Amino acid sequence: MGPPPRAGRGGPPRHQVSQRTPGHHYNGSFLSAVDRQAILAWLGALHPLWEERYSKHFPPPAGQTQRRLLRPVYWLGNWQFACLDYYRPPKGVWNRCVKAEPFPDVLQRQVEKVEAHARRMFRGPDMPRGWHLNTCLVNFYGNRLEDGRWVDTARVGEHKDFEPGPVASLSFGERALIQFVTSSRPGERDAVVLEQWLDDGALQLFGGAQWKDQTFHRVQRVDTRAGHLLKPELPDFQTRRINLTFRYVPDEHVTPFARLSPEAREDVRPYMQTLAQHSAFFRAELDREEAKAPLPG
Repeated sequence: MGPPPRAGRGGPPRHQVSQRTPGHHYNGSFLSAVDRQAILAWLGALHPLWEERYSKHFPPPAGQTQRRLLRPVYWLGNWQFACLDYYRPPKGVWNRCVKAEPFPDVLQRQVEKVEAHARRMFRGPDMPRGWHLNTCLVNFYGNRLEDGRWVDTARVGEHKDFEPGPVASLSFGERALIQFVTSSRPGERDAVVLEQWLDDGALQLFGGAQWKDQTFHRVQRVDTRAGHLLKPELPDFQTRRINLTFRYVPDEHVTPFARLSPEAREDVRPYMQTLAQHSAFFRAELDREEAKAPLPG
């Protein structure tokens, strides 16, 4: 059987709203207009973080320096701070996923529909025991202000999502070209096996060994032609696309802030304090940690 179909240079025809290949599903009109507007309103009230890649207890590797991520982010369910090195089983599972805010109702409804569809698509080892979508990364794609000029940072390099089981995403704003790539030779990851334009309001769902283990994926570029500028308004960033990626982290690996290791707590406390300025959930998490702290003297 040959490789999955690839979208042409201009992307799929606009009337093509649904596409399926084994282990990969795309629906360009998944969200209703009402739900789309409700999610955009919720997104517009967020206060995303600019995270640094490293920290005091997790310093840069030899020869590298501290750097800020390309884009602001927000997480739901559990927050995987960059300086804690994300979730990477089987070894990188503890002190990686910090308990975070639950999904708002409008997102929870979408998650339940996606979970039902995923359970129809995937069986056996492709559907881990206990799988449910309990974490969401909100990525803001656009232009970053650098030294007084706007620089397009709307891309993501080759990577894998290490959380077990199927992965789902919802897209808003400008369409983005995602590519699944595999190694043609050691050290190369540029053989494209699937391209898909992700449109405003679209669902992408993928899983199984081919798309999770054997290939990497990347956001190659984000369009500008529709002229989208999305809220929230940020002083040093112009958002033209927002993507929500839903994944599964085993519940036992999701750790409340107060139960993190002392080193991890120290490194992410400034982020927690920033989040707590706008979130009752994170204020309560900090209060719980302080309540357990030993008395001075």
